[in-house]
Amino acid sequence: MTEFLERVYFHNTVQTYLIAIGFILLGLILISFFKHRILTRIARLTQRTKSNFDNHLVESIDRFGVPALYIAVIYAGLNYLELPVRASKVIQLATTVVLTYLAIRIISSTILLLLRSYISRQDNGDEKVKQLGGVILVVNIFIWGLGILTLLDNLGYDVTTVIAGLGIGGIAIALAAQNILGDLFNYFVIFFDRPFEVGDFIIIDDKMGVVDKIGVKTTRIKSLSGEQLVFANSDLTNSRIHNYKQMQQRRVLFKLGVTYQTTYEQLEAIPGLLRRIVDEQENVRFDRAHFSSYGDSSLDFEVVYYVLASDYNVYMDTQQRINLRIFKEFHERGIDFAYPTRTLFVVNEDQENKEQPVLR
Repeated sequence: MTEFLERVYFHNTVQTYLIAIGFILLGLILISFFKHRILTRIARLTQRTKSNFDNHLVESIDRFGVPALYIAVIYAGLNYLELPVRASKVIQLATTVVLTYLAIRIISSTILLLLRSYISRQDNGDEKVKQLGGVILVVNIFIWGLGILTLLDNLGYDVTTVIAGLGIGGIAIALAAQNILGDLFNYFVIFFDRPFEVGDFIIIDDKMGVVDKIGVKTTRIKSLSGEQLVFANSDLTNSRIHNYKQMQQRRVLFKLGVTYQTTYEQLEAIPGLLRRIVDEQENVRFDRAHFSSYGDSSLDFEVVYYVLASDYNVYMDTQQRINLRIFKEFHERGIDFAYPTRTLFVVNEDQENKEQPVLR
């Protein structure tokens, strides 16, 4: 038996082969036990928690961590053997590449899960998570770039030269693509500062509409007339934006004028009448009604009230009901609305001269 174990095949004894195979089999059995017994129970426990982060973390370990352990055990077992130099280098290279790939995937998944978990806890988190596409792209480029540099360093390449080359190339690219990089930076400003979100109704200068998509370079807005407006992210962050999403109530100021032939008693009753009409409406808080000024052809009244809703249609429906009630009440009371008029007084000069006494 001892003589059989000491036989040499391809520079290794039978005993060496058995030890390597036994080590690999034992490692595979332990990893399989960990996966099906321990990791499965941990996954069941995470199902009971409120957070989804631990569930995704266990899933990442199952998808990428366990295969990495399998490869590490096989590599350790083969490394125990005395292999030809070329075969050893090929195995080492393949193992390094695969383990680096799996490590990058684990790190990338973990960072993105942390980011999703943080975003989902905010207001309208589900909607914000849908907008993570650009951030995920940039994070993945950074992680994969760092991982590839680490791989090249492990393979014996001079990473310093590569980084220096990338730095010079990066400066040239940055100078050539200032606008693109500016839009990309402003995308992060929009994403994390949240001046507006998808679904918000916003006004930029004389353009208005509902935010349809926030991209890495541009933001798309669907206008009220139906066409799509495309804005560069830099233009949006440099503009004054009116965002109506956070508006809890709408302040309304309107004016009306009555004729100068209106009596004093009617003028005195109009503010109270306007208040009563406004108070009759639902979801409305009256503020004031005053005889504000003497116009060129009207006696002007100013009314202020608040619509306790942000919806524009609710505001217009309320204003319409108020206007109809005012028209009805003024008609019943004989109060005339003013409109631009001009009274012309004509004097008959001949008649005026006849009436004047002649002085002698």
